[in-house]
Amino acid sequence: MAALSKSIPHSCYEIGHTWSTSCTLSTLQVTAGALEVSFKIYAPLYLIAAILRRRKKDYYMKRLLPEILQSTSFLTANGGLYIAFFCILRKLLGRFYPWSAGFGAALPASYIAILIERKSRRGLLTIYMANLATETVFRMAVTRGLINPMKHGEVLLFCLTASLYMFFFRCKDGLKGFAFSALKFIVGKEEIPTHSFLAEQALPVGPESGQVAGTESVSRWKSFAAFTKWLLESVCKHGPRHRCCKHYQDNCFSYCIKGFIRMFSVGYLIQCCLKVPSTFRHVFTKPSRLLSLLYNKENFQLGSLTCVSILPGNKLLSAMVHYTCFLAGMSMFFYKSTTISMYLFSKLVETMYFKGIEAGRFPYFSEADTVIYAISTAICFQAAVMEVQNLRPSYWKFLLRLTKGRFSLMNRKALDVFGTEASKHFSDFIPKLDPRYTVVPPEKLVHLG
Repeated sequence: MAALSKSIPHSCYEIGHTWSTSCTLSTLQVTAGALEVSFKIYAPLYLIAAILRRRKKDYYMKRLLPEILQSTSFLTANGGLYIAFFCILRKLLGRFYPWSAGFGAALPASYIAILIERKSRRGLLTIYMANLATETVFRMAVTRGLINPMKHGEVLLFCLTASLYMFFFRCKDGLKGFAFSALKFIVGKEEIPTHSFLAEQALPVGPESGQVAGTESVSRWKSFAAFTKWLLESVCKHGPRHRCCKHYQDNCFSYCIKGFIRMFSVGYLIQCCLKVPSTFRHVFTKPSRLLSLLYNKENFQLGSLTCVSILPGNKLLSAMVHYTCFLAGMSMFFYKSTTISMYLFSKLVETMYFKGIEAGRFPYFSEADTVIYAISTAICFQAAVMEVQNLRPSYWKFLLRLTKGRFSLMNRKALDVFGTEASKHFSDFIPKLDPRYTVVPPEKLVHLG
């Protein structure tokens, strides 16, 4: 609490835009850089999405460019307005407080920016930023000794989240919209719950599982290929199958194997696609980078996570226990990711909240997504300014890219007085300031509180 009462008399030039003495010019430079980066992000993103969704020609002619420009404007405004409010708050308050350089400047900037974005995307952006802010606050609390982190906590969270997702998936009207569609793709159409009839009533009538075609099977031994084909068909059609299972075409074993291969491929390809942008820039100068894209450890780890945890884990347990899937979440050990666990948990909380609204137990706030987005983004900006060590590294890299590296040019040594170790990762950086525009002499590294 003592740090919150402190303040420093520095100007916005001394703390924020150390590369330029002009507030207006600095704002325009950040805005221009953010505009360029934002367009490079959203143009291929919307184009690829349109191709995958098989949009018609009318979409490309009338809607594609406006949607790209709208999202580009949103992200550009988020970056440009932050530095603008950074300077405005300094002029209004006359000093810098521990909350004004990060949270205070980012809050109005983020709120205005999210209003520019399309309503259909605000929910996803809010979930992402709320997830990121929650993780950041947790790290801040650990740093201050308020919370002791639990070993393998992300694995336990993933287990609980996966179990609750499958519970809602199997309940009548438990999941709707994107969540239901995603789980239907992951676990397969065969696992879609039916509430109008019992599964055993729908079991097909056929020969016993041990029955094998007698005379026809003899001829199939004539060649190895024919025998292999017969063996596979026999395993798929005549193997053991639990009476509650709905995968009538295959037995439990082959059903799980097929699911394993399908979801491993999905996880592997997702990780490959995430690395394509960074690898593609070097593929012509260093062709060997293409091999590292295909044979990367993380590709196989994510593939193992998706195939073992979500699909075959649930399929196998669904076939054997049918309603138990907590153990499937243990596959998070293959690919430990706080990001994945927190995101899925955030989506689960959102789902439960909206179910509470439908049941009349929770109130509905029409502007909740914009407010939550603004607060969450402000928390992340607070960490980016005052304690970047507690911010998710990937988001910090994104901020550096969005601002063309200018976020790292802040005079964080002057912010160390607030006790957050702001310059912990910037100990070698000392801005070259023009003494004619400074309030405190640049050579003084210890400032008045």
